[in-house]
Amino acid sequence: MRVSHIMTSPVITAKPSMPVLEAAKLMKDKGIERLPVEMNGKLIGMVTKDRVLRAAPSDATSLSLHEIHYLYGKLTLGEIMTKDTVTVHPNTTVESAVRIAQENKVGSLPVVDGDKIVGILTTNDFFFLVLNPLLGIGESGSRVIVHHCKDTESFIAALECVKELGYKLTNSAYLPSRRGDENDLLLHVAEEDVLPLVQAMRAKGLEAEGRER
Repeated sequence: MRVSHIMTSPVITAKPSMPVLEAAKLMKDKGIERLPVEMNGKLIGMVTKDRVLRAAPSDATSLSLHEIHYLYGKLTLGEIMTKDTVTVHPNTTVESAVRIAQENKVGSLPVVDGDKIVGILTTNDFFFLVLNPLLGIGESGSRVIVHHCKDTESFIAALECVKELGYKLTNSAYLPSRRGDENDLLLHVAEEDVLPLVQAMRAKGLEAEGRER
């Protein structure tokens, strides 16, 4: 799967000359927390909701209320934006994009093709469009977990049970734990009653159990 398959496009952007107050209202109205800053279609920076909030004058300032409103009203995105923005190409794989985001400790990745910004990828995109379907979150049916599924033979035995009983496999995932002592195979099937499937797997020596959605 490529970034282009799950990115948000077209993306809402702003000019560096946009006042911070106007950007804050735009982000609130659109329900977004990240605003790419562009000039002539070229990405030149990024502003987040947190950065906008931090740009507000401190309560400890010695300025008068009038001076605060005046200065804050003149502040622009070009003055507070992050310029060294980590980006990805539309053809970047989702796996690579996740790794890039993790390595750079960022929650979003503007997607650029050449100099032009064509979309944005956020952690929410990954969760809702990749992880949720992979784990069957929000889908009908039931899950079966096969614990300690460490080899190809165990995989094949589990899938043979699904085939023999005529269950419809919706999706599957292999979930090794962070500790490295557990290797679980998660199978999501369309049927609600998975007891026969669990029993068939246990009869083949597999450590299986049904799991609620």
